[in-house]
Amino acid sequence: MVPDHSFLNEFSSCSLSIVPEGFYDRVEEGSIKLVKRAESVGFSKEGMMLKGQAEPLKSDLVILSTGFKGIDKLKHIFESKKYQDFIAGLDDSAAVPLYRECIHPRIPQLAIIGFSESITNLYTSEIRCRWLAELLDGKFKVPSIKVMEKDIAEWDKYKRRYSYNKYYRNSCIAALHVWHNDQLCKDMGWNPKRKKGFWDEWFQPYGPMDYRG
Repeated sequence: MVPDHSFLNEFSSCSLSIVPEGFYDRVEEGSIKLVKRAESVGFSKEGMMLKGQAEPLKSDLVILSTGFKGIDKLKHIFESKKYQDFIAGLDDSAAVPLYRECIHPRIPQLAIIGFSESITNLYTSEIRCRWLAELLDGKFKVPSIKVMEKDIAEWDKYKRRYSYNKYYRNSCIAALHVWHNDQLCKDMGWNPKRKKGFWDEWFQPYGPMDYRG
């Protein structure tokens, strides 16, 4: 169960896994058996075949927790190849190009909430929804396409620095979470310093209640 990458990489790419309560106790008592990490699997009449293991693993039930390709989901919103290329980005080594992790500079009348992950997805999505509502209400305006694309490139540079490469394109901002919220606040005309005092601002962690109201 030891991963191939560091805890910082895992945290910064939003690929942390939380095991159920009592998981390791069950492993120790033997009711859960950790058999083998395998790059590929296959099936036979006798059971499941694991790469590098000669004998099949007899199984009554196999759960394939393979996830999904989020970028393909976004691309297939559109029939147009042009917009498919816009939303996915032409550079496969870059994250999905969304300004403020919400809108694409070259696709009008489209907002995507929740594709970009953080350490606390619910309240990150909520403040983005507020940002979008303020934008649609005319409380502020986004800059030009050129300026938005420059900002996206800057964010891409920081995400590339911290994210685990295998999961890089999933647009995780865990290591930049508060900075992202600061930018949303500034756009909406809010004070990004949400704490009540100097020491709290420096030493207390930020959470949903800091952005209430």
